[in-house]
Amino acid sequence: MDVRAISDNLTPEMVLEQYPRGRFPMANPGWGVVSWHCPEYRAVIPLDAFHISRSLSHTLKKMNFTVTFDQAFDPVMEACADRGDPEETWINEEFRAVYGRLHRDGKAHSVEVWVDGALAGGVYGLHLGGAFFAESKFHRVRDMSKVALTHLVWRLRSRGFRLLEVQYLTPHLAQFGTIEVHHREYMRLLRNALAVSCDF
Repeated sequence: MDVRAISDNLTPEMVLEQYPRGRFPMANPGWGVVSWHCPEYRAVIPLDAFHISRSLSHTLKKMNFTVTFDQAFDPVMEACADRGDPEETWINEEFRAVYGRLHRDGKAHSVEVWVDGALAGGVYGLHLGGAFFAESKFHRVRDMSKVALTHLVWRLRSRGFRLLEVQYLTPHLAQFGTIEVHHREYMRLLRNALAVSCDF
């Protein structure tokens, strides 16, 4: 069990305090509480070893999309939260309000992918120092969440970021070269990343 604490609410201050401690929040709609998670093993995408498959490379070369940054943060969060059933998502209205505030304060960012003028995919996350914590991504057009993640990695590389954390390793994330690191190693990587000042 990786839940380390429970809170009745979520605030920007709590987010900024807990992430450097290796904890991240999830809403629990059925219980009406926020759980704070600190897994024994954390998923990290090595910025210098991001894997692009042949099919994704082909999609990227076609360039039948437009990529922007921080142009539609709230719509990206809303799309990430849309699971059909409100009970199926950990991104509730309180989370959207808190991370929206963090976005306005320059601490949270989004990548948007547009196809024919419509939002087709995206990713959002939190930015502290030289660390980026990718919270969630979505797609409405095939492969557009992958395009968003790729452009996020490229941007973080170009800005000197040290860490891209993606919480839990899944088969989907594994295709990008995502690895798991033990909590002790993760905290070492996190401390080193937080010591660096990066501009998203």
